[in-house]
Amino acid sequence: MSLVDTVKNAFVPIHREGYPFIAAFGAGTLFLGYFSSVLFWIGLILTAWCVYFFRDPERVTPVDDRLVVSPADGIISAVGPAVPPRELGLGNVEMTRISVFMNVFSCHVNRSPVRGRIAKIEHRPGKFLNAELDKASTENERNGLVIESPNGTVAAVQIAGLVARRIVCWAEAGGSIGTGERFGLIRFGSRVDVFLPLTATPRVAVGQTAVGGETVLAEFGGVAGTPLVRIS
Repeated sequence: MSLVDTVKNAFVPIHREGYPFIAAFGAGTLFLGYFSSVLFWIGLILTAWCVYFFRDPERVTPVDDRLVVSPADGIISAVGPAVPPRELGLGNVEMTRISVFMNVFSCHVNRSPVRGRIAKIEHRPGKFLNAELDKASTENERNGLVIESPNGTVAAVQIAGLVARRIVCWAEAGGSIGTGERFGLIRFGSRVDVFLPLTATPRVAVGQTAVGGETVLAEFGGVAGTPLVRIS
């Protein structure tokens, strides 16, 4: 391995969505530093946090269609039956919901929990309640992806939080997506809900730490379709 490769591997990539914010924090730091050295150091710390927030590390995703991986870094805040948001068009029958809560120090790049075809993407405006609250699923601003996977219909819902004011989704309806593939992010502090058919068996517990694109949230039994090898 060359010296250049060694240096590159020592730094975590920053997602391009963060560049304008990092630049703004940096400019603000220089401006404040003109008036006070104390304010300069405070601004520098905040700029460093902004860089850290928009980190976009590479992940190694399990290659197995039976596995459902975490769509985000964070803490498992809920595991159990719940009716999916109405706008997703999945009916009023309960599905297995697994929620991952991201605080302001979590990596906020979101990844697909399964592979398949994106049948629908639906954004719904709403409130900005604490994303840890159960009612945030139905009352907060959110963006949902409905994915037709080899094991049935799966939904991933990005939910804005108390601090988060912007949901970004660059996936497109009708396109295909691989397990662990990046599809969006949320600024700053939020939650992602995954809705699964009841045939999926949860493999995580409330309070567990999840790593987006790597931690297995649930598993489908039986023989699944041929997996799509994809690491993003």
